Amino acid sequence: MLGQADYSPPFLAPNTTGGALLNGVNYASGGAGILNGTGRVFVNRIGMDVQVDYFNITRRELDGLLGKEKAREFIHKKAIFSITVGSNDFLNNYLMPVLSAGTRVAESPDGFIDDLIIHLREQLTRLHALGARKFVVANVGPLGCIPYQKTLNRVKDDECVKLPNTLAAQYNGRLRDLLIELNAGGLPGGRFLLANVYDLVMELIANHRKYGFSTASVACCGNGGRYAGIVPCGPTSSMCDDRENHVFWDPYHPSEKANVLLAKYIVDGDSKYISPMNLRKLFKL
Repeated sequence: MLGQADYSPPFLAPNTTGGALLNGVNYASGGAGILNGTGRVFVNRIGMDVQVDYFNITRRELDGLLGKEKAREFIHKKAIFSITVGSNDFLNNYLMPVLSAGTRVAESPDGFIDDLIIHLREQLTRLHALGARKFVVANVGPLGCIPYQKTLNRVKDDECVKLPNTLAAQYNGRLRDLLIELNAGGLPGGRFLLANVYDLVMELIANHRKYGFSTASVACCGNGGRYAGIVPCGPTSSMCDDRENHVFWDPYHPSEKANVLLAKYIVDGDSKYISPMNLRKLFKL
């Protein structure tokens, strides 16, 4: 929607070098989170701290590619840093059955969320120190409404699980406060947009028929239980007939059709879903 030719290549792909860097780089890692302990069960996941280290490597490569002054201007003015992180810190850490019992007993939700915000602040501060100025930061979606949580907790089709949603809302309030503070001069010259993914996904779920979906609770690709939400999508998974009918692609993630709708709101939407301005306005600055 902003005119980029293709998806940004993953940082670790062998061809992500030279001119390819000017089309953006993707540092995301499945199962990773803000905290280094998040997603331990996935072994090879790369947490946000290391992702920032990786950006520092790209930053140095851009110096070589464009020269120091031009690289700095490119990062300052053209580059947008899209940060969508936090869900796994709850799903694959704090809320994880058995594995997280230690964490949950040792730490109150407030304490855990404090840790997340302190860590994220450090990560945003590091990115800012490396020249990043334009950020769009997504909050955490309604985790209690994903097929995985709904199947696990055996709730009705039109119900969501309370605890994950309460935790997400609590974290989101703290994230909003953090970004307001950073925009008010906490990190000079930095502009931080808050993408309200929580309310956006709730909007799609509540009005899924209006948007052309037939289900907002059953995963298209997955297995187990009423909402195909226990076993992640893989080569042996059952597949739905038409993924366009599903708000959720797998037990965790929205479908591509849902993501396109989310993107439209984030790029061109109003302050209910993206604030203090939309992504298109930030892009033009």
